[in-house]
Amino acid sequence: MNEIPVIAIFDVGKTNKKLFLFDEQYRIIFERTARFTETMDEDGAPCENLESLRLSVFDSLREVFSRKDVVIKAINFSTYGASLVYIDEEGRPLTPLYNYLKEYPAALSEQFYHNYGGEAAFSVQTASPVLGSLNSGMQLYRLKYEKPEIFAQIKYALHLPQYMSYLLSGVPCSDMTSIGCHTNFWDFKQNNYHPWVIKEGVLEKLAPLYSSGDVMPAAFPGNNYAVGTGLHDSSAALIPYLVNFHEPFVLISTGTWCISLNPFNDTPLTPEELAADCLCYLSFQGKPVKASRLFAGYEHEQQVKRIAAHFNQHTGRYRSVEYDGNIIRLLRERNKQDTPPPAAEKGTLQVSLFGQRNLDSFASDIEAYHQLVLDIANQQYIATSRVLKGAAVKRIFVDGGFSKNVIYMNLLAALFPDIEIFAASMAQATAMGAALAIHHAWNSKKMPNDLIELKYYSVTHDATL
Repeated sequence: MNEIPVIAIFDVGKTNKKLFLFDEQYRIIFERTARFTETMDEDGAPCENLESLRLSVFDSLREVFSRKDVVIKAINFSTYGASLVYIDEEGRPLTPLYNYLKEYPAALSEQFYHNYGGEAAFSVQTASPVLGSLNSGMQLYRLKYEKPEIFAQIKYALHLPQYMSYLLSGVPCSDMTSIGCHTNFWDFKQNNYHPWVIKEGVLEKLAPLYSSGDVMPAAFPGNNYAVGTGLHDSSAALIPYLVNFHEPFVLISTGTWCISLNPFNDTPLTPEELAADCLCYLSFQGKPVKASRLFAGYEHEQQVKRIAAHFNQHTGRYRSVEYDGNIIRLLRERNKQDTPPPAAEKGTLQVSLFGQRNLDSFASDIEAYHQLVLDIANQQYIATSRVLKGAAVKRIFVDGGFSKNVIYMNLLAALFPDIEIFAASMAQATAMGAALAIHHAWNSKKMPNDLIELKYYSVTHDATL
């Protein structure tokens, strides 16, 4: 039997941890999903179980290396951002993997922004709103002032994708897609680290910067596979689209966060956009990508639990609810909501209107679910509209969980009647992006141009909003 050359990709989300094997045509020939129980940090806040994650990497690799039908040519990683692993001289983690949703001390935040020009000016420089722990650089700043003895022991602070890469390569590195992901580390105007990173002695804790296409040899003797540096998941998800499409588009990458990414919009962020949770990412090519974030996947998950509990149903029932135009018409009439509510501005986008709705007012759980998705779609319209400027965007692609939600997709088509709306049924955009980033290092074939299957959603009369 001939061994098939493959790349292994670890795709680590907040909820699901996945391993994929792609062949040279970028077909998935193996997939595994795991979930880990969260643990607690020293303050009792929930956090990722880093040891379980580390062990699962080696356990999974032992399994795939034992297969006789494939040969692993390379391994890469895509994970959620805003999470740092602090390692000592021996490469051992010094702290838990702190949760990016952990509350940030107000006094420390005030101290930081007072010292470095104020929130508004600093946010423009670093192309990120003030997000507390979600600005991962602030986690390192906090450690310096709250736990100086641990800060002193840090050899490197690695973002999670680069820590996972380090486990296999032994090479500590920083990657542009992670450093450029609302970290407060990067000055987008100067295209370099922000001066505070040097002044606070943080730069020496950051590993050397590598390109997203760089690879290292595996650290284990006798293995000849290449190890990628790892990528931030939102930037990885954009790669297949940049490879396949050259006309201006916006990608809504949906998961826990729904992130609208416009790689064709290079207009500087305004203070108003920053206040409304817009930011810039750095693409795998090192170019700014204007983005707008919405916590819609998390909101959907929480509200689906509330609907299911109220109507005594199982949450799995809502994975495949059909779009019902009659229900949408009824809800529109009831809500008198002919256009997306313009009042949903700063501070209101991360929690939908649905959380305030009385579930007793709905005739059924399906009606309630349509209202939930309608509320989320209205928020999505506002969030995505913020990044549409700067280029004549003809298409919006939706990938991830919401691309399979026909209610969401029909409503989005109605909200953007002048733009073509497509559900992108591509096998795992984030993982595929991580594979494409190091195509040259493992794949003997040309880069394919048919990676993405698109399903067009036209405006239907009953969905017109």
